[in-house]
Amino acid sequence: MKLLKACPLSGKSAPKIDYKNIKLLKRYMSESGRILPSRVTSVSLKKQKELSRSIKRARLLALL
Repeated sequence: MKLLKACPLSGKSAPKIDYKNIKLLKRYMSESGRILPSRVTSVSLKKQKELSRSIKRARLLALL
């Protein structure tokens, strides 16, 4: 039986997902620059989509 971890990006003290927050975005990317899947990072589906959108926007603006 697997134990599900709580989403690290949900809750009151969770950081806000923003394309300008490079330190947060890099935490959810691999060494090669790929977005890590939610099964690895235990991020909820809603937050994973938000995270992906922010990472892609940061890439487009050459922040990553």
